[in-house]
Amino acid sequence: MIGFGTIANTIAVIIDGGIGLFLKKGIKKSLQDSLLQAMGIAVLFIGIGGTLSQMLIFKDGHLETTGTMLMIFSLLIGTLIGEIIHIEAKLEKLGEFARKILHADEQSKFVDAFVTVTLVICIGAMAIIGALQDGLSGDYSLLLTKAILDGVICMVFASTMGAGVLLAVLPLFIYQGLITLCASFISPYLATAIINDICYIGNILITIIGINLTFNNIIHIRVGNMLLALIVPVVYHIFS
Repeated sequence: MIGFGTIANTIAVIIDGGIGLFLKKGIKKSLQDSLLQAMGIAVLFIGIGGTLSQMLIFKDGHLETTGTMLMIFSLLIGTLIGEIIHIEAKLEKLGEFARKILHADEQSKFVDAFVTVTLVICIGAMAIIGALQDGLSGDYSLLLTKAILDGVICMVFASTMGAGVLLAVLPLFIYQGLITLCASFISPYLATAIINDICYIGNILITIIGINLTFNNIIHIRVGNMLLALIVPVVYHIFS
């Protein structure tokens, strides 16, 4: 059944996120803060590892860096446009609207949870390649594996950050669902280089999220306004 992978992935996020919300009630605030910092460190190193895997290459026996200019221009252009159109402010309004509907605690990190989990579960080769495989051949095995991983992630984040995690199912379902439905059309244009560059910039954004989570009381980078940086590699490959 084409599309089953995305459906299973969505259900896993909802169920495990719900379990996390249930567990949250029995966790002390101090423990929630500690768990959130622990997850922040984990996300930070996931982002760093993914970034370095794309950025560092061995050439003629030497370690070299690549993609530096792509990183700089993607972040600059994406952030510039994002600041002009106030993406993060719009996400906050969406989060506030959803928070009221779900009757979430006003003190919860609703928007942060939504943005953080959305990026973590949507950005990556597994989401793109898994959705393409599902759409082209009906092979949803990669998305089922991703569903298990996403479920664990959402359970932990929901237990520390609250109901905003559940809202992430919307962009997940739309993003992977569209790739699956349009797989036969877009697959010829999604070369390995494009997927790698999207994941490269995505991992940088995940690293920034890790910084925000780990140093929450010290620094807050408006990562929502950087989201359009993910589009720059696509535009670059189209016109290059």
